[in-house]
Amino acid sequence: MALDNLRDLYQQVILERYKKPRNRGKTDPIDRYQKGHNPSCGDTIELTLHLSPSGDRIEDVKFEGEGCAISMASADLMAEALQGKTTEEALDMVQRFQNMMKGEAEFPKEQRKLNVMQGVAQFPVRIKCANLSWHTVKAALELKDAQPAGFISNE
Repeated sequence: MALDNLRDLYQQVILERYKKPRNRGKTDPIDRYQKGHNPSCGDTIELTLHLSPSGDRIEDVKFEGEGCAISMASADLMAEALQGKTTEEALDMVQRFQNMMKGEAEFPKEQRKLNVMQGVAQFPVRIKCANLSWHTVKAALELKDAQPAGFISNE
């Protein structure tokens, strides 16, 4: 596939996920809750997670928030990708995503939908938009109880 066609496909996926997110809302019940904010552009996100009874597997992830197409599409793709993952797998995915934003990694075939965000790495000012939900889920998973202390910032 030509590079221009691939870029167009990535843009289409991002716009589709922005306009029609599949994981918007709040989980029921809410086992983890975290707010995130990107002061550079004003993107905000409220992330909720429903964990397994043992607390080591993500049963559901939902988000609410306002922001650019990149931040909202990234949140939607992330929420879908993390469902069913252990907390350890999820934290590994956060690190892989952050490495991908630096141009150092990509996701394997079974998680290739996340690779549509690779194009964002070409626009350094937009990397924080793509990373916002990933920083927020990391903070949520590292919490010891359901309520956060406040906003997590990706600055």
